[in-house]
Amino acid sequence: MPDETRLSPSDLFNLIGTTACPVVLDVRSDEDFAVDPRLVPTAARRPGLAAAGWAQGFSAESVVVYCERGLKISQGAAAWLRHAGARAAILEGGFQAWKSAGLPLVPETKLPPRDAQDRTLWVTRARPKIDRIACPWLIRRFVDPAAVFLFVEASQVPAVAERFGATAFDVDGVFWSHRGEGCSFDTMVEELGLATPPLLRLADIVRGADTARPELAPQAAGLLAVSLGLSQIYGDDLAQLDAALPVYDALYRWARDAITETHSWPTSASGIASGVREPAHV
Repeated sequence: MPDETRLSPSDLFNLIGTTACPVVLDVRSDEDFAVDPRLVPTAARRPGLAAAGWAQGFSAESVVVYCERGLKISQGAAAWLRHAGARAAILEGGFQAWKSAGLPLVPETKLPPRDAQDRTLWVTRARPKIDRIACPWLIRRFVDPAAVFLFVEASQVPAVAERFGATAFDVDGVFWSHRGEGCSFDTMVEELGLATPPLLRLADIVRGADTARPELAPQAAGLLAVSLGLSQIYGDDLAQLDAALPVYDALYRWARDAITETHSWPTSASGIASGVREPAHV
């Protein structure tokens, strides 16, 4: 039987960016974290030796924990999580194995501070179309699954950011925004250490749709059309965000797993010659 208490770096990496991703917890000691303050994508920090105090908060969840090398702290924290009812596994080889595999790491210094509920808080202009949907998708899938997004009047973004402790994005004059010919999504992919081939492919599509350059990627015009259609369907920005996330999920999986796959109809010349009509694709 497979060992469900261990997960390899490659197996975890294949789950990150998808809706099947488990909760990922960095339980390295403060000393180890200080040496390299970067995180496996989606990971949140927890004090590994204090797992008895926080494990109950993850009961019934699927969790992967990692310490520096996947030994005593990971093993102990995972055991406490299982005791609390979680489905907990350790990352084989810990942080060092992930790092040695050349997998992406998110600089903790680039992340906004978390609120009392351990969430990052972001604010941008209301009535999102492309960048203001693509960036939340990237953050939810690769940085902070619990991230909160506030959509407000454009003129109020700076004041809301200041008064509510939120991080502004996709507005003029802030760190997380357009640079040169790139869009805000490009900035986040680069600054967050997420420049993997699939996300760079997706960035071409987002940039083409967001900056009126459909020639950058064949899929850009389609993304623009879908985005504008969703903005017509939904008057509530958060409802629009929820509806649009699966669009980016699908584009990411295409960019990661299906770029060489093609589709044509009819499926064979014999089908045309015989006049046989095959069942429609569902």
